[in-house]
Amino acid sequence: MRIDIITIFPEIFESPFAYSIIKRAKDKGIVDIHFHNLRDYSQNKHKNVDDYPYGGGAGMVMMIEPIAACIDKLKEERTYDEVIYTSPDGELLDQKVANHLSTFGNIIILCGHYKGIDERVRQNYITREISIGNYVLSGGELAAIVLCDSIIRLIPGVLGDETSALSDSFQNNLLAPPVYTRPANYKGMLVPDILLSGNDSEIVKWRYEKSVERTKTCRPDMLNEQE
Repeated sequence: MRIDIITIFPEIFESPFAYSIIKRAKDKGIVDIHFHNLRDYSQNKHKNVDDYPYGGGAGMVMMIEPIAACIDKLKEERTYDEVIYTSPDGELLDQKVANHLSTFGNIIILCGHYKGIDERVRQNYITREISIGNYVLSGGELAAIVLCDSIIRLIPGVLGDETSALSDSFQNNLLAPPVYTRPANYKGMLVPDILLSGNDSEIVKWRYEKSVERTKTCRPDMLNEQE
């Protein structure tokens, strides 16, 4: 997969993408991530990418010209499955969306700022808008990092255990069951006997029951969605 990220702050991505699963995916050549500084596409001598909104009002708006120039250049080089804008207006990111996006070959992610982007970009260039939650961030970079991480970890070959992602919370519309590791007895706090039994079928049954139980307690809305 190739991911092209359009941003005015490419430096924000340096640390999150230099460690852990995303770094592993890059090192393996499974994902190729490129950053494009929007200011490089500005026709303004001061490299401005924003201007005052028509009609007045507070805040600034990201201009159409540099955004269009960047996207047009990228599209001349390859075909993209989606051009995504990280926006509070977009569909809420969930596991189903992440699973779907992880099957794509090439995507563009545009990080917004200020009061947003010129509406003509949304109407003519953006194919999908995604929100990571019902709140507002200072910029779209943090949302893009979350989006990338949720997608990349699902691509085959990224995780050491191919089945690991399949047991994550939300994959089957249930929260993940409790997990334990050594020691089996820590100051009288014990690991459930079933997990030490070696009975695989009973362990699978126990984990499913605990997933349902935890979901009913913590996120009953998820069970309602299945009905």
